[in-house]
Amino acid sequence: QVQLTESGGGLVQPGGSLNLSCTVSKVAFDYWSLGWFRQVPGKGREGVACVSSVDDSKWYGEDVKGRFTISRDVGNRTVTLHMNNLQSDDTALYYCATVLLFQVTGCTGNHWGQGTQVTVSS
Repeated sequence: QVQLTESGGGLVQPGGSLNLSCTVSKVAFDYWSLGWFRQVPGKGREGVACVSSVDDSKWYGEDVKGRFTISRDVGNRTVTLHMNNLQSDDTALYYCATVLLFQVTGCTGNHWGQGTQVTVSS
């Protein structure tokens, strides 16, 4: 069974930092690569960052390169998104997901968590 549980969302001021965590069921963690996606009302889900389950390689969306960092904790079966220098445009509902396709050009989500809201505002 695939289960993903997100935590860490909240309100943060522009320029601030926030960490999002996702706890993943064992079957999902062992089998799938993982990623973070985000969505704002009226738009489709955008890939933020992904990490490979086989070699720990990473992909980042152009809008977050240099500001966000994704990491995996194998022992705790978690994937974390470290977000720095947050901007108003980063406000979105953030989803943790298993990754069906992991390519140089981006990632495609498969199974999804329920989402956690990140709001960047002064």
